[in-house]
Amino acid sequence: MSGDRSLPGEEPVPEKTDEAAFWETPDIHGAYPRLTEDQIARLAEHGERRTTAPNDVLIREGERCETFFVVLSGTVAVVEDHGTPQEHVLRVHGPGRFIGELGLLYGQVAFYTAVARDPGEVLVISLDQLRHLVSQDSTLGDVVLRACLCRRALLVGQGAGFRIIGSRYSPDTRRLREFAVRNRLPHRWIDLETDEEAEELLRRFGVGPEETPLVIWRDTTLLRNPSNAELARLIGLPSLPAGNRHGDVLIVGSGPAGLAAAVYAASEGLSTTVVEAMAAGGQAGTSSRIENLLGFPSGISGAELTERAVLQAEKFGAGISLPLEATGLHPKDDDHYVVAFADGGEIAARAVVLAMGARYRRLQVPGIERLEGTSVHYSATVYEAQQCGADPVAVVGGGNSAGQAVLFLAGYAPKVHLLVRGASLEANMSRYLIDQVERHPRVEVMLHTEVTEVIGQEVLEELDVVDNRTGGHRRLAVRSLFVFTGADPHTEWLAGTLALDSRGFVLTGPEAQEACATPEVWHGRGRSCMTLETSLPGVFAVGDVRSGSVKRVASAAGEGAMAIHFVHRHLGHSAVPGTGTPAVTGHSDVSPRLRHKESAWLA
Repeated sequence: MSGDRSLPGEEPVPEKTDEAAFWETPDIHGAYPRLTEDQIARLAEHGERRTTAPNDVLIREGERCETFFVVLSGTVAVVEDHGTPQEHVLRVHGPGRFIGELGLLYGQVAFYTAVARDPGEVLVISLDQLRHLVSQDSTLGDVVLRACLCRRALLVGQGAGFRIIGSRYSPDTRRLREFAVRNRLPHRWIDLETDEEAEELLRRFGVGPEETPLVIWRDTTLLRNPSNAELARLIGLPSLPAGNRHGDVLIVGSGPAGLAAAVYAASEGLSTTVVEAMAAGGQAGTSSRIENLLGFPSGISGAELTERAVLQAEKFGAGISLPLEATGLHPKDDDHYVVAFADGGEIAARAVVLAMGARYRRLQVPGIERLEGTSVHYSATVYEAQQCGADPVAVVGGGNSAGQAVLFLAGYAPKVHLLVRGASLEANMSRYLIDQVERHPRVEVMLHTEVTEVIGQEVLEELDVVDNRTGGHRRLAVRSLFVFTGADPHTEWLAGTLALDSRGFVLTGPEAQEACATPEVWHGRGRSCMTLETSLPGVFAVGDVRSGSVKRVASAAGEGAMAIHFVHRHLGHSAVPGTGTPAVTGHSDVSPRLRHKESAWLA
């Protein structure tokens, strides 16, 4: 193997007398914790010991992670491109550490190979056994989860995983990159226009530029312009099991509102399916840091919040599938609703929760389209921040998302211009963010300012901006533009089916009942439209997609949880006093699966 390729910020490990620890990669932010003797002893009661010889492969890149390994003696190296001239070491673990990252919890394929460096011993535990143990030991579960989340972030930052080869001007290249970025999949983009490696890879695989974009993994798998679904299947992203097309609750969308609904529905015994068109987390998942969320005084990134919520939903048995884009909704005769999808499939459920959120509006100015995905971005994650380098950037928007992005990007760029159309930040930004933005030495707030033109052929070179009070123009030399200018609901597929407001958001409660084309449907049920219910009984809307909702993570999660209370009322359930367990009232066709599910993951 070649020498250890250190992570950014890592320092060489000083020489130690402990031979096993000498070669270890130092711990970073809890990414490489050492389990205690008591934790290892408890795991050992449910696992088996296995001796290892040098070069024994424990986990192989491209294969599903189905086993949890704890190093008892010796060392294990985590490498990329194993067995090829490009092989390199990502990190090394010694006794007391475990092997695995987020894919271990999700059942995804591995983005690395774990191989023994010298003679030793490991503890081998099946994932089912691990899940059972950590569901009873929250301390152990939190150590494992935190480490797995950190390790995925480090893999993402290193550019490990598969490669996307395509032109920055290609819409399909932008589509694949967005899907990979939003789903936090370790990958590296090779620009067909500027990267010399692209030409060499095309020659090696005998592929012409007209056949790009390509996805290449391990030099053995090549996909020509794959769909998002094809890429998802390659990586092992969750999909619906065959034949799983009926249930109690179908949740469309997996932002904070959808995931909260999934957690509460599944934990209360409802058979629950979540479908997502792009990536779990919604807009919140792209936030660099959320500081005003109850219970997180030091803030939490949108990615970590999303991963924790997904694991929590899966813990209670909710099924999550992506990418699956809803295209239609209609009632069935048997008091079910059917949701149709772009792939031709359908799912029937007794209640539907709409949680699609909203999509950021694209900035409509000359020159912007050709630079979208390369120099113009609609999210601010580590991927985009790393592309800024040492160049100044601009952020357009005056809400919380823009403020969070500004503070995050100021940690990477020497100068961040915040361009705000209005007269102040107070109208749409929280006070805590305003204070930090205005105090930051690398941030310049430009009020009454709008972008009129994006200038640059291959990369952004300048912005032409105008003062909307005086009409005076100014040029800003920036290399990246981040746009957060409000959002539009993804409800085109519901037009003519549900009552929508003038902007396309879903009406709920009394407004929905008043706009209902067939008001007698409520009289037949002997009740009025419930608070989060749409103009179709049993179909609920929560979070950003709902008309009049508060556009905050906490309120979206609260609406998702509250919707399940209304779902029970719609289905004829009530809670057994003192237990929170649903009971059946007035319906003989209640799902036999209406019971508490055993926790499958972290307690």
